[in-house]
Amino acid sequence: MSVKERKERDRSARERLILATARELAEQQGWDAVTTRRLAERIEYSQPVLYSHFRGKREIIGAVALEGAAELAAAVRAATAGATAPRERVAALARAYLDFAERNPAVYDAMFQLDGGLAFAQEDTPEPLKDAFAALLESLGEVAGDGVEPGVFTEVFWASLHGLATLSRAGRLPPEYAETRVAVLVDRLAVL
Repeated sequence: MSVKERKERDRSARERLILATARELAEQQGWDAVTTRRLAERIEYSQPVLYSHFRGKREIIGAVALEGAAELAAAVRAATAGATAPRERVAALARAYLDFAERNPAVYDAMFQLDGGLAFAQEDTPEPLKDAFAALLESLGEVAGDGVEPGVFTEVFWASLHGLATLSRAGRLPPEYAETRVAVLVDRLAVL
């Protein structure tokens, strides 16, 4: 391995460590606890080393959001892969989305609540965000109904899931009706 390859490998490993540490700290104590100083202390590198990877917390949040988008896309695809009927796929997608939001609250916040400097629904939208939307569209496009543009239907369904995830996490919805909400969403929105 050349010196250049080794340095790039080390740089990549440091970047992964920074992001993993930021995620861990955010999941434990919230994003307010994630500061460049605390990250530098936890990863045992100086702040200038951290800044050589990310210009600050906003970029770290953006990088965590991109990782989360890739993980969400994989979770949705895995959940829908075994389902053969459209209704089954849509219900599996909804459960996977809501489960992801519940299991990864800080990552979910990075993706949708915090400013990570990422563009959504634009030409310069990063590929992981586009792919996460595509993962939703793959199952939802087929149940949009006649005369409804599949992308718009996917946006509406996604917004509904986001609302359920956000309200559930805030304790505004009784948890015992979680499965009923998924059934209502699928039954009322998806044309099967």
